[in-house]
Amino acid sequence: MAHLLSTCFYSNLSSAATSCSKPSTRCSVIYPTSLTLRISQSPIKKLISHRESPPRGRSTRRSNNIITAALPVSQEASTQPSNGSHLTSKDSLKRKRVMIIGGDGYCGWATALHLSKMGYEVAIVDNLVRRLFDHQLGLASLTPIASIHDRIRCWKSLTGKDIELYIGDICDFEFLTETFKSFEPDTVVHFGEQRSAPYSMIDRSRAVFTQHNNVIGTLNVLFAIKEFREDCHLVKLGTMGEYGTPNIDIEEGYITITHNGRTDTLPYPKQGSSFYHLSKVHDSNNIAFTCKAWGIRATDLNQGVVYGVRTDETEMHEVLCNRLDYDAVFGTALNRFCVQAAVGHPLTVYGKGGQTRGYLDIRDTVQCVELAIANPAEPGEFRVFNQFTEQFSVNDLAALVTKAGEKIGLDVSTLSVPNPRVEAEEHYYNAKHTKLVELGLKPHILSDSLLDSLLNFAVQYKDRVDRKQIMPSVSWKKIGAKPKTVAA
Repeated sequence: MAHLLSTCFYSNLSSAATSCSKPSTRCSVIYPTSLTLRISQSPIKKLISHRESPPRGRSTRRSNNIITAALPVSQEASTQPSNGSHLTSKDSLKRKRVMIIGGDGYCGWATALHLSKMGYEVAIVDNLVRRLFDHQLGLASLTPIASIHDRIRCWKSLTGKDIELYIGDICDFEFLTETFKSFEPDTVVHFGEQRSAPYSMIDRSRAVFTQHNNVIGTLNVLFAIKEFREDCHLVKLGTMGEYGTPNIDIEEGYITITHNGRTDTLPYPKQGSSFYHLSKVHDSNNIAFTCKAWGIRATDLNQGVVYGVRTDETEMHEVLCNRLDYDAVFGTALNRFCVQAAVGHPLTVYGKGGQTRGYLDIRDTVQCVELAIANPAEPGEFRVFNQFTEQFSVNDLAALVTKAGEKIGLDVSTLSVPNPRVEAEEHYYNAKHTKLVELGLKPHILSDSLLDSLLNFAVQYKDRVDRKQIMPSVSWKKIGAKPKTVAA
């Protein structure tokens, strides 16, 4: 397992240099002088047992009991926000340091680059366990993913901007304490959770890991803010899946009801449909309580299903490319359908296909996070934003991909497969999502041109597709008692 972790955490770390070039410019890899890993008291402690020191190079912040690989923060970053943001120069100076927990992941990496470009001083905190999941389950991103170290070096070469890197587990409060003291964030963007419903339903051990990692990790973040950065704004990624599919309109976090002649505004009822979704419900309750009890300021972004892979920043160089999951464990619906169409596999519609959800482009994810940071919650306020731009059923998506695929010469068919999930397959769904628009969100609407781009991207990398990973393999009703790992 130690060898596996080494492969996962430090792929490409042994190479002497990485090419990352502007026109007629090359950058050399500079290693930190020391990078030390210890076994932390965390949910992944049984998976991790490895110590390694890379070659000499740039100095690294070190302290006892901290897993750290830190690059210096740029002192010359611009403070200008992107279009649509309400961030003023005064606000940017007050809230410029942003810690992104889970910054090596799909949403986190795109957000880290975007905020760095916008002039924020950015630090990524990540235990890199998402890469380990791929090794354990025999999965891989459609796109080749560089190591986090090479990604950050490439970004520095292209833009001159530094992103600090702290490698460790937020379930280890000692590590998180040292990280907070070192970076002193004004805002914490929390993407650092196991984010797959199917992964949480594989077996008992992964259900327990998901709940422990997500709930305890978030609790640690809340305590770190309370003890070390009490004015820090928490921007937490939730999920629209917390609401379930009620037969009434879904409000943004709260609902006003009248019962027996009395009226009150209460948190909207939650109906999580997997151990993953339930962990998010627990997070929301814990955050709401600490806002009330401790005066923490927090924004809960209940995000819909994300699609796409490109942002302005990730397109700058192949080393910056984001991951794109197409498998049945981590892949989201539209991304999966586009990859299936690219390789000539029928689109896998679960059950009747009437399952309706909110969707948004990855470019809108980074825009929404920036807006939340630029317009922070007040002390003691627990805000909830529903973060999506459009609603589609699974059948709607299949029809859109079929039409777009045929336009570029693909032969696209649809296959109805038994639904591995326990969910309503035909239902009412109308969720409100106005608060981010009011703050200035300029959404990227799913269009023919965007689908063409995503399909062509999938075609470009279709030789990397493992067809064995396409069909659903995790059943909600047949959840296993023992871990299932792909044999070597």
